[in-house]
Amino acid sequence: MKAPISFEKEAQMPLIPLSVGDIRWNRTGSWRYMRPRYEDKTPPCNAACPVGVDIVGMMNLVARGELERASRLLRQENPLAGVCGRACFHPCESRCNRREFDEAVAINLVERFVADYGMGGPAVKPKRKTGKKVAVVGSGPAGLSCAYFLAVMGHEVVIYEALPVPGGILRVGIPSYRLPKDVVEREIKAIEGVGVKIETNCRVGEDITLEDLRERYDALFLSPGVHKAKDLGLAGEDSEGVLSALEFLKRVNMGEEVSLGERVLVIGGGNAAIDAARSALRLGAKEVRMVCLESRDEMPAFREEVEEAEEEGILIENGWGPRRFLTRRGRVSGVEFVRCLSVFDAEGRFSPSFDERKKHRVETEGVIVAIGEEADPSLKEVMRGISWQGDAISVSPTGATSLEGVFAGGDIASPLHNIAQAIGSGKRGAVAIDCYLRGEEAREVLKRIRVGGDGAVSMIKYLHPEERERSPYVVTFSDLNPQYFEYAERVRKIKLLPFERKEGFEEVVFGIAEEMAMREAGRCFSCGVCNECGNCYLFCPDISVLRDKGRIARKIDYDYCKGCGICFVECPRYALTLEVEER
Repeated sequence: MKAPISFEKEAQMPLIPLSVGDIRWNRTGSWRYMRPRYEDKTPPCNAACPVGVDIVGMMNLVARGELERASRLLRQENPLAGVCGRACFHPCESRCNRREFDEAVAINLVERFVADYGMGGPAVKPKRKTGKKVAVVGSGPAGLSCAYFLAVMGHEVVIYEALPVPGGILRVGIPSYRLPKDVVEREIKAIEGVGVKIETNCRVGEDITLEDLRERYDALFLSPGVHKAKDLGLAGEDSEGVLSALEFLKRVNMGEEVSLGERVLVIGGGNAAIDAARSALRLGAKEVRMVCLESRDEMPAFREEVEEAEEEGILIENGWGPRRFLTRRGRVSGVEFVRCLSVFDAEGRFSPSFDERKKHRVETEGVIVAIGEEADPSLKEVMRGISWQGDAISVSPTGATSLEGVFAGGDIASPLHNIAQAIGSGKRGAVAIDCYLRGEEAREVLKRIRVGGDGAVSMIKYLHPEERERSPYVVTFSDLNPQYFEYAERVRKIKLLPFERKEGFEEVVFGIAEEMAMREAGRCFSCGVCNECGNCYLFCPDISVLRDKGRIARKIDYDYCKGCGICFVECPRYALTLEVEER
């Protein structure tokens, strides 16, 4: 692939600096040695999305009001778009080039709108049945994603879930004020609609063995998640009134009664800690306090979630580490903390240091410990023959384990524990398993369908390789011509008021209306992707940019083009490439 010409390198092109209207670029009768061509490049939001969603493609469709097409495009890459529209940490927005112009596009809100708009619509039509059978262990985001795409490919897929309900962490680990249960249920129903079968209350190692599954199926995908809470290892941690965040949230989401008293203390600074604290408040606690090692800037919880928690009245104390639990007649009555001086060492590794002389006691009636999760140690015995690396299943870049025909993904095979990464790993697993069943080398296929350089893959590229190619080059703000963009305010989230939130588990953030979604999608720069703005056609002095039925055909008539480069310069979004023509 030819690299785009850099006009900063005079050695490559002596006729610089380029200036529209420069006589040297418009000499009548000169024949070109520069050749422009349309080339879709990779927008930074697409490159940053762990799921591999074609964000710019979706935005362009929404901006034009083609909502059905936008919904189909989204579901071709993400079967859990409604979940991601609510619970994803949206790294796409942190890479949005518009941040350097005014504000990032509210991709998350538009994705939620598109997902909800298409909810209940026709599922993606599966391909013809292959006769191959695949078992998936675990119905969390990785397992659901893998099963969905395998079914779309025509394989027979059965998911085995240990819990009484499908969804894994989506169903039992995230409060409904952030992710309503009906959203999860609707998306699981759509996944079942392509032919996926789900067996609940079936625990591998108890109700069925790994050996049984390997005998009955042509391939396996293991995604049991990490559902064992980490312990602090302090005396008194097993006292009455002490729960892990995972157990607490699971019981709340399953509708069980949980009471930790009127004063609740949460230890931890991550999203699970925030979820537990806000849930405790909704269950009737009068005072909820969070204490964590990290400073405010170091807290791993989403900043927006932290702000919402404080708006609701939750107290957050940063820079303290627990030392011992205080008990009274077998029940927790408080926790003693010491000042944390630093959380990470010079290399960025977790290695907290403390000043033991500075102590702080917090009296409480109930404690929720939220310091992370890990794999259940019993899984190593259940999954005999599989290699592990610490607490994670050891996998190859394709997701293959040490057992023939057995693949793994999600939290059990990655240190990156979030929904988007899990969905992405499920997609990669589905592609790798399909390649395995067809006797094709998965590693090269996965390289071919990668989006940008961050590891996400495009299912559209895999299932429809005839689709137009896209350069892996990730467009930066400096590549754009921002003179054609106007400042426009980002759409704001509409939320319940703090006092309304605490009354129950109603969803806090409202969705946006169609008009708002179209306006916000119109803010997208469409980095590196032609959206037919028409600049190339209007500025071409040779009328060599072709149109078809009133639309830009993305073709150039080289019999008339003299290679002046005006189209390249005036393209606002760097969707054209200018290169030296081979003679």
